[in-house]
Amino acid sequence: MVRVKSRYLLCEVNVSDRSRLLLLDDRAIAAAVKATVARIHGDYGAALCSIRFSVKYLNAHTGIVFLRFPKKCYKLLWSALPFITSIETRGHKIPCFLNCLHVGGTIRTCQKFLVRYNTQQLHRIIPKCKNEEEKQEVRKAILNCCLQGRNREAFQEESDSGEDKE
Repeated sequence: MVRVKSRYLLCEVNVSDRSRLLLLDDRAIAAAVKATVARIHGDYGAALCSIRFSVKYLNAHTGIVFLRFPKKCYKLLWSALPFITSIETRGHKIPCFLNCLHVGGTIRTCQKFLVRYNTQQLHRIIPKCKNEEEKQEVRKAILNCCLQGRNREAFQEESDSGEDKE
C-alpha cells in the first residue's frame, strides 16, 4: 500500500486592520487560493489544486493558516500565493496578502516551526517594552499560556541569565 504524500504550507494572513481578521473563515481562504491558482496557472493549475487541497487550520486571531495539498503541485500553489490581494467573506472584501512562513511534510513539523517562530517574535517584543513592569507582564503571559512544569523553570532560568547580560 502506498502512502499519499502531501505538503503543508504555514502562512500568515497580513492585513492593515487586525480586527478584520476575525471575519475570515476557512472556506473564504480556500476559495481565494483556488481562484488565484486558476487565474495564474489556468485550468491545469485549477485541476491540480482541486484534487486534495484543503485549509486544515485557521486561527482568525493571529492570522495563521495551514494549507494542505498534493506534494507534486506545491510549487504551483506556492507560486500563486503572492497574487492574492484580497479575500471575500461574509459580504466583505478584506485587502490582505499571504506570507508563506514554512513548507512542511507533516502538520507536526509546521507546528514545531510555528512554536519557534512565535518564540522569536516574543523575544523581539520584550526589548521594545517601555519599562520593567511591561517586560514582567509579557514574560508572565508567556509562561502562563505555553509552558508547564520543568520547561517553565528552564525558561525562567534562561530569562534570568539573559537579564544578567544586559
